Amino acid sequence: MTPANPLLLRLYMGARHAVPLLAKPLLKKRLRAGKEHPTRWTEKCGIPGEPRPTGPLIWLHAVGLGEVLSLRGLISTMSDIAPDAHFLITSTALSSATGIATQLPARTTHQFLPLDAPRYSKRFLDHWRPDLVIWAEQDIWPGLICDIHARAIPQVLINARMNTASLQKHLPARSLYSAALSRMALITAQDSDTAQNLKTLGTPQNISLNPSLKAAAPPLTHDPQALKTLQKATQKRRIWITAPAHAPDAGLAIRAHKTLLAHDPTALLIIAPRNLSLALPANLPRRSAGQLPTGPIWIADTLGEMGTLYRLADTALIGGSFGDTQGHSPWEAACLGCAILHGPHTANFASDYATLARKHAALKVADAQGIANALLGANRDALTQNATALITQARADLHPLALSLLALKAPA
Repeated sequence: MTPANPLLLRLYMGARHAVPLLAKPLLKKRLRAGKEHPTRWTEKCGIPGEPRPTGPLIWLHAVGLGEVLSLRGLISTMSDIAPDAHFLITSTALSSATGIATQLPARTTHQFLPLDAPRYSKRFLDHWRPDLVIWAEQDIWPGLICDIHARAIPQVLINARMNTASLQKHLPARSLYSAALSRMALITAQDSDTAQNLKTLGTPQNISLNPSLKAAAPPLTHDPQALKTLQKATQKRRIWITAPAHAPDAGLAIRAHKTLLAHDPTALLIIAPRNLSLALPANLPRRSAGQLPTGPIWIADTLGEMGTLYRLADTALIGGSFGDTQGHSPWEAACLGCAILHGPHTANFASDYATLARKHAALKVADAQGIANALLGANRDALTQNATALITQARADLHPLALSLLALKAPA
């Protein structure tokens, strides 16, 4: 079936030619503000930063760090099935490049996604020549999708996530997104609400359901020596963490920790801020200053250490769940043995938290007293065991998905 080319798509494809007129000045402005990678920002103009490996190449795209990290389990599974394949991950956020640098699976390269302009797209596709393109979650670019389709490269959307608010944002350009999605050989959604919202957007093909890839991702790697040093400095202490912490999470955690200290004066709270510029009490020891956690609260304000920090703690209060952020993924902490606590606002991961609640694998808390009560009374072992069972099943579910994706790969 020939994909539709509605007027809005034709206008979009024409407007893409103007992107290079603004791209470099804008990227250089962002570079000066510290929002772009100092040496790799030109990748967003389609200029490759690495050579293409020999053999089949599967390109996967996700927007930010959490989404990029969630791709690792799928890549590892496909890699086991197709040992000759190489993998390219693209993303848009600077944090994703920093965070994935030490977490890349074997035979995998990271690059920034080029801006959606014909010139940049051609450079990128001419260099990388992917055999399969996998778009993940919700970041899709109609122009790139059409360019890929014109080269007869199969592409899919997996782990799609679209809540009601996101649907409302997309509806004014419904014909544009419907035309882009019609070029997908396969679409899978994280939950039935997303599947219905994609149908409302005009997606023509059937949509299958697959659990969140985040639950199936392998544990974050860590620095064994750093972990050993921290374990030595904190031995015999009760340790819990709030991460990735925003201002409301940190404030509530500090108040809850005061209650916990009345029962256990040796307890340690680690605050790992989502944004390293988060305002926190100046008198607290900080990881960035080389200070060890000798007091009751320690600020872990460095990047790329969550694998170490989650291994140090026994309970994690997942950040972003007490304010407008609407939550972060619980799975990175859960798969490293942390019992999961979270606040009431988790719309970004509604399906994940609903699954955890249904299986009694996480505990929702409403305020500082609720956090303290959970720390003092929750059955940590039951929470972690139930979460581990979900993670084990999610990893098993990756194999049939990987087989389906590899079956679409263009022949060599």
